[in-house]
Amino acid sequence: MRIGVYGKRVLSEESIDFVQFIIDLLRNKGVEVFIYHEFMEVIRKNKRIRSKAESFTEGDEVIGSFDFMLSLGGDGTLLETVTVIRDKGIPIIGINMGRLGFLASVSKNDIYYAIDELLKGSYGLDKRSLLYLECEEPLFGDLNFALNDFVIHKNDSSSMITIHTFINGEFLNSYWGDGLIVSTPTGSTGYSLSCGGPILFPQSGSFAVTPVSPHNLNVRPIIISDESVLSFEIEGRSSSFLVSMDSRSCGVNYEVQMAIRKAPFVVNLVKLNNSNYLKTLRSKLNWGVDVRN
Repeated sequence: MRIGVYGKRVLSEESIDFVQFIIDLLRNKGVEVFIYHEFMEVIRKNKRIRSKAESFTEGDEVIGSFDFMLSLGGDGTLLETVTVIRDKGIPIIGINMGRLGFLASVSKNDIYYAIDELLKGSYGLDKRSLLYLECEEPLFGDLNFALNDFVIHKNDSSSMITIHTFINGEFLNSYWGDGLIVSTPTGSTGYSLSCGGPILFPQSGSFAVTPVSPHNLNVRPIIISDESVLSFEIEGRSSSFLVSMDSRSCGVNYEVQMAIRKAPFVVNLVKLNNSNYLKTLRSKLNWGVDVRN
């Protein structure tokens, strides 16, 4: 079995020993371990970590031979892991070394159990849809996809912008405000949720469109089919606005045409047998918890 390992670029003192433990655990179980090259450099700087594993970079053919990809960090690290795997469909399991760990849901205390379940084949795959950006300019190169969300936002110091939005070519609405979020079910518990957007179940076949600080208070988030295509025309007083896909962002001129649709591939998240989405909602977001009881 071959497993790739992607990790954070900065390791805290308490994380150093844990990384060594995971590498040793995998190798002792006969797993071929491959470490992302930037994470390998982080490891080499920490002399307490001893690793004889091979390294890999984006586009390496060896990635296609991986049985799994381990993401060591938090949810942001897992989103970065997706940009390495891209459309290869390699199952990702997130080991939480961050704070919330909504996507990277395996805790350090459960690492023995998680690795054993992987090696036994006792797990499921949670197929998550992504957003795909079509644009006349290569804003994000070949990383024009997002597992969480696509966001149009005003520049920090500028006044509000107007986002004329169309769904399947038909006019939907003009959003006046700070921006607009299009989120997948995976991203519905992130930025969209903090702006009042709904929680979507992973297999709901839908996207959420959530305004950011709308000028018109009667404008509310809406849910659309993930088979829809959204296109945008943006106006504002500044020279440009911001666009982001997950953690990647760039400035865009108002003349640029953009459209968002469902990506032609999915991301496979490993689902261990002791976990489910409702349990994650309750444990990570305190969903439905009443502190009075």
